[in-house]
Order: sequence, then structure tokens, then C-alpha cells
Amino acid sequence: MKIELPHDHDELGKVKLLEEHMPSDKDFQIVSDMFRILSDPTRIRIFWLLCHIEECVMNLSAIMGMSSPAVSHHLRILKSCSLIESRRRGKEVYYRAAGTVDADLLHHMIEKMVEVSCPTED
Repeated sequence: MKIELPHDHDELGKVKLLEEHMPSDKDFQIVSDMFRILSDPTRIRIFWLLCHIEECVMNLSAIMGMSSPAVSHHLRILKSCSLIESRRRGKEVYYRAAGTVDADLLHHMIEKMVEVSCPTED
């Protein structure tokens, strides 16, 4: 696709470079979908908790002050975009943040944006 600019502000070279490296609409849709998933503060809070602990739904429900079905709903959404992972131990399922670049970036972004730091055990 050749871009014709109505006004030349000496940016044509930059525009051509951007045009050559422009991600596809599909790529931008992936980013948009991730932001849509993260638009819920409860979901972000659950994710942040799971960056620091591995926990079952019942305990997450108690920590969050929410019903188990509500927490499970958020966990399904976070898992669908690979931000968290689970493991089964007997009848219990435990959740934790995924060991992915996306999960790590989100974890650090949350902490930078709200100026909190990871809790440490003494």
C-alpha cells in the first residue's frame, strides 16, 4: 500500500519506514484483545496475587472477598490468554502466573503503574 500524504511536513521518509514495518491488523487485534481482558480491575488484582503465590479457587475467593464462581470466571479468562497456568493435585486445582514474557511484562507494568513492589519474605 502506497501512502500519499495530503501535507508534506518532511515526514515522508519516516512514514515510508513505518509503512514498511507496520504490524498487521491481526497483530493489533491481539493487543486490543489483551487490553480488553485486562480492563477489569478485579482480574488484574487476581493476576497480581498469582504472581506472588500459587493458590486454589477457595483461598483466592477468601482473599478477594468474592464467591468461588466469580473468581473461577476471572481465572478462566486469564488462563484463556495464557497469563496464568494451573496444576491439579488430587481434587484441588492450583493457579499461578504463567512463566511467559507477557505475564512478566504485565506483572512489572502493574507494579510500576501503581508504585508497589513485590512483597518479600523475611
